[in-house]
Amino acid sequence: MKKELIFLGPPACGKGTQTNRLSEYLGFPHIDTGSLLRAEIASGSEEGQTAKSFIDKGQLVPIELVARIIAKKLAGEDCKNGYVLDGFPRSLEQAEELEAINKQVDGDSPVSFKAIYFDIDTQILLERIIYRQSCPVCGEIYNKKFKPSKVENICDKCNVELKTRADDNAETAKARFDTYFEQTAPLVKFYQDKGVLYKIDANGSIDEVWERLLAVVNS
Repeated sequence: MKKELIFLGPPACGKGTQTNRLSEYLGFPHIDTGSLLRAEIASGSEEGQTAKSFIDKGQLVPIELVARIIAKKLAGEDCKNGYVLDGFPRSLEQAEELEAINKQVDGDSPVSFKAIYFDIDTQILLERIIYRQSCPVCGEIYNKKFKPSKVENICDKCNVELKTRADDNAETAKARFDTYFEQTAPLVKFYQDKGVLYKIDANGSIDEVWERLLAVVNS
């Protein structure tokens, strides 16, 4: 049976790490809107050129256009057995768009749809963000508290100085959480009411969360 998996959770909850790993484990495409838009722009498609016109002006790409691009991807051959979708939907409007896309793509075929919510303590989220560092060369992510580099402030792989993003601070992080809970958290109730929401405890190590995620995906 085709597996359709979407992921909900606040910034820095660990979705990106786990969904990348899950994509490899299942052999399904890992789809995130940012990468999808960049790929569409690079392809030179009509949708990609239109999206680029908005991005170049510093504007958000309209939901209708994002939905068309996602629909084209989900209808592709590589998604015939399932997909891992991260970063969409982010609002109730987008959730309804995704439902319409799935109905169009799947028809009457049997499908297992699961919305997986990463439930995590807000204080841990703050610490993941404010202590986060990254390598400007290879992109490896570190955390001064949870995953420090072997030599302080130096990348283990590239031996260059690690950088901290200017917006990785408590004030900005709190604003991001406020936006998330205002716009995205209602999706938890939306999918709960439909009986397709699965919560996992996202506190703990990467491997601990991975085992919890597998238990849900394989249930």
